Amino acid sequence: MNRKIGQYGGKLPGTLVLAFGALHGNEPAGVHALEEVFRLLENEQHVHPGFAFHGKLVGLIGHLQAFEKKVRYLEKDLNRIWEPAFVEQMLRQKNGTPVAEAREVVEIFESIRAEMETFPAKEIVLLDLHTTSADGGIFSIPTDETASLALARALHVPVILRLQDSIEGPLLKFAAAGHFHSAPATIAAIAFEAGQHDDPQSVDRSVAAVICCLRATRCFNGEVLKSQKDILLRANAAHLPPVVILRHVHHIGAEDQFRMRPGYLNFQKIHKGEHLADDVNGPILSPLDGLILMPLYQPKGSDGFFIVQ
Repeated sequence: MNRKIGQYGGKLPGTLVLAFGALHGNEPAGVHALEEVFRLLENEQHVHPGFAFHGKLVGLIGHLQAFEKKVRYLEKDLNRIWEPAFVEQMLRQKNGTPVAEAREVVEIFESIRAEMETFPAKEIVLLDLHTTSADGGIFSIPTDETASLALARALHVPVILRLQDSIEGPLLKFAAAGHFHSAPATIAAIAFEAGQHDDPQSVDRSVAAVICCLRATRCFNGEVLKSQKDILLRANAAHLPPVVILRHVHHIGAEDQFRMRPGYLNFQKIHKGEHLADDVNGPILSPLDGLILMPLYQPKGSDGFFIVQ
């Protein structure tokens, strides 16, 4: 399977947008959405021959091995291992490590560097498309830099502040720190959560998010490619808070035997002392009032739940 889903543009100067689907292999919505976006762009070019695309869009599959097996990851969470020392070591060793995700790290790193060298741009965007194991998870996660925050707001969904800083080794934090390039460029790195893994509308919402991103980065005129998917995205997010701040993360390990109590939805109100989950040590109670985010309802994961306010 080819890691590159597709590419579009590259003839006119502008922003380089690198969009990822399936950085977690059990989240296929982003891959399907990018396939649809490339189809829409090609169709737009045929319907309107004067359609001008400034910059370049590249779509990439994140975790190829896990995507083929339809699992979150094989040995290590690919979105938790982007620490500079580890990446540097993997690049030196190449195939000399038994860790399955090392191959993914090396290939993703080399793919991103190659795209940046092929299309040098003053502005670079990394858009990471995700879904959640619980319903109702429609939001954006910036890296809190100015450019990233501006782009997050342009997606018209709730913005979750400080979440990137709460987890170790995400790809976007690595990118925002400038580890992929040496030339001066503005990096805007943002994750988009489209909803539950198996919800068909998660694909439509991801399509809308990619189009909103391209519109916000001035890849094309603002009136182009508006559709019912834009309306769907805004309508689904209309009842949610526009901005929240992360207050607590419950990190877990395999030895904890973590079990989320059933029925929790993203952005559901919870109260201090509420019995949220269980592990080998007994009940896990909420440490504060707030809204629960990404309650874990899947076998693999390193975070049981997040609490925002």
